[in-house]
Amino acid sequence: MLATSSQRLAFSLGGSEPGSVSGDGRPFHMNSIATMPIGSGELERRIQLRWPRVLSRIGLTIICLLCVAMLGYFDYVTGSEQSLLLFYLLPISLATWFEGLGFGLLFSAISIVAWIGSDIVAGIPTVRVWNVAMATTAYVVFTFLLHNLRTVMRDLDQRVRDRTQALRREMAERERLDREIAEVANRERLLLGQELHDGVCQHLTGTALTAQTLRQRLAARGAPEVAQADQVVRYIEDGIDMSRNLARGLFSPELEADGLMVALHGLAENMSERSGIRCTFGSNGVISVSDGNVATQLHRIAQEATMNAIKHSQARQVEIRLEESETELRLEVADDGVGLPKIRDGKGLGLRLMQHGAALIGAEFRVEENPDGGTTVLCKVNRNAEAKHEQKA
Repeated sequence: MLATSSQRLAFSLGGSEPGSVSGDGRPFHMNSIATMPIGSGELERRIQLRWPRVLSRIGLTIICLLCVAMLGYFDYVTGSEQSLLLFYLLPISLATWFEGLGFGLLFSAISIVAWIGSDIVAGIPTVRVWNVAMATTAYVVFTFLLHNLRTVMRDLDQRVRDRTQALRREMAERERLDREIAEVANRERLLLGQELHDGVCQHLTGTALTAQTLRQRLAARGAPEVAQADQVVRYIEDGIDMSRNLARGLFSPELEADGLMVALHGLAENMSERSGIRCTFGSNGVISVSDGNVATQLHRIAQEATMNAIKHSQARQVEIRLEESETELRLEVADDGVGLPKIRDGKGLGLRLMQHGAALIGAEFRVEENPDGGTTVLCKVNRNAEAKHEQKA
């Protein structure tokens, strides 16, 4: 008894029999529904899913019937003077496009009946069988063609959706690979910088101390090689400075320990000491960057932009500035040099590295000319993008 009630309820909602095909083209089986109890959650869920479909079909049926009724009335009013057979294609098109071939053929038949009925009521003595056959054939052919067009369009839409999903998966995979490559490169940079700082620099420092001791012994003897010993000590000390600067470029202890602001301040001081060019750092407050990868990429962009300004722009002053607002984090590196070259057929490696680093953290990157001369490298990170990037990491 419960199964019979379930079947009747499903028939009233779906309008189909066991083993038939639903309006969206998928097979509809009642066995799985009929065997469930009337109060089961699965049956209620299926009813809720099919109820909007039933309402839309009822609404479409009412609209198409109203169109056929109006056309039949106008056909009755005009009589045999005007033929409205072409206008019956409107309800047929609506039924075929939104509900499929069977629904379209049904309204083709209804339209033929309405046309014949309006002519008979209007007092037209005879309705020729040939005209009815031609109109029926035309409606059926039109319905099949429209149904095939709709099928082709649905297939094309599905292919576009599948291709779009494939592209999204490919882009997500590429972003993941880029992040992994960046992480591996960052680890290698850190290891190389630590090796230079803790290994080579310490070894050169020990060598410098040994050479200084040797120089003192030669001086105590009054040997003429003291000047050469002084020169060896200076060369070793220069090597120590070069190794430390190289290690600092690869590995920033301040960035790991104290954060981005301290690292950028140290970068400005180091560049000023190495190049003799005034390099300053400023900010609009105490700024904390929680995402370590974002901080690392911003530090590298500032480092690369500062090196480019010192080497290529003939700048006398470089300013590194870090600002934040509620929506974005902004890094600027401005100089007072000669500005951008007039012709830039190919982008330099440094510019490509900065663009790639900005892309890894979802930042906006651009290089602008200053109104008073010089160049500004700008990198803006959206706070929402930073939070998403931190979650991915």
